[in-house]
Amino acid sequence: MVARESVQPGELLFAVPRAALLSQHTCSISGVLERERGALQSQSGWVPLLLALLHEMQAPASLWRPYFALWPELGRLEHPMFWPEEERRRLLQGTGVPEAVEKDLANIRSEYYSIVLPFMDAHADLFSPRVRSLELYRQLVALVMAYSFQEPLEEEEDEKEPNSPLMVPAADILNHLANHNANLEYSPTCLRMVAIQPIPKGHEIFNTYGQMANWQLIHMYGFAEPYPDNTNDTADIQMVTVREAALQGTKVEAERLLLYERWDFLCKLEMVGEEGAFVIGREEVLTEEELAATLKVLCMSAEEFREFKDRNGWEDDKTKEDSLTITDIPKLKASWRQLLRDSVLLTLQTYATDLKTEQDLLSNKEVYAALSWREQQALQVRYGQKMILHRLLELT
Repeated sequence: MVARESVQPGELLFAVPRAALLSQHTCSISGVLERERGALQSQSGWVPLLLALLHEMQAPASLWRPYFALWPELGRLEHPMFWPEEERRRLLQGTGVPEAVEKDLANIRSEYYSIVLPFMDAHADLFSPRVRSLELYRQLVALVMAYSFQEPLEEEEDEKEPNSPLMVPAADILNHLANHNANLEYSPTCLRMVAIQPIPKGHEIFNTYGQMANWQLIHMYGFAEPYPDNTNDTADIQMVTVREAALQGTKVEAERLLLYERWDFLCKLEMVGEEGAFVIGREEVLTEEELAATLKVLCMSAEEFREFKDRNGWEDDKTKEDSLTITDIPKLKASWRQLLRDSVLLTLQTYATDLKTEQDLLSNKEVYAALSWREQQALQVRYGQKMILHRLLELT
């Protein structure tokens, strides 16, 4: 969508009345969904909306038929969940996307057969046989993932369950940029798209899908921002990778046992977990407290750890050295820097290619243009992550 006239910050671009939103509460089977709400609870929280979409898209008299006509062709969605597994692993190895997709596919299958299909069978008059398909359900999950909006909770509602997703016609056709020029605002009567930067006539209007790294963008939306445009990009260092790096420095069984004791204590403090990751941004460590705690504890002497454990952690005696920012990294203790460096090196080994290979592809315009869309997007994801990790190597 482009601006028909020049727009200044604060100007209204368009508004969508709440009555025009497609949600579990505005569809024609909202009463049934509400009565059976308890049976439709799921990990995603999206089942009622997905059932509403399944019903409305096959209902001849649906009010949303003109909206469905604007949808992208479901069979041509570019989310990695629709890529062949071999291609997904080859192009995105090390990025975290293949693992996230595998979890998605398992959850979608479980959700469909345990909740969605039994509901449709129990209400056969509401769902035609042509919408009873795992593949169609998977496509709708991807569509909701990419096109829905979730109204934020008010500050006093932080303890509540997240709001259900909404399909917002018009707003969902805007593309995303980290440096966006418009933002969606919520009011009791409508949703308003408002300019937050000057937008010259004829220039594209960009919304934001949130502060999302490139791996999240390709996972949820099927695209990535070209380097270096995505200022929200991140790279992950798996928490267990730091443990593995620390184990490399142990020489005898007693040292290994002590290291596992320290790890277990960090788990008790909820600083680490077997499936967690330390998240490093381009300008900051997003998991600063957890990474600083892990480096500190794993690098302690045996005596320091005994004292630390006797105090049951920090309590109120945290010092400046317990903070960790990108600019602080060169000032860290040598043992901390070495452990962080070893962890980064292990992380870089999880990718199928090195940074030089990626740089060569990006610097040759003809070669880059000859790559497929998927290859280009995956390359941007890998390259952005590796640039962050290589900066850490320079700082350590």
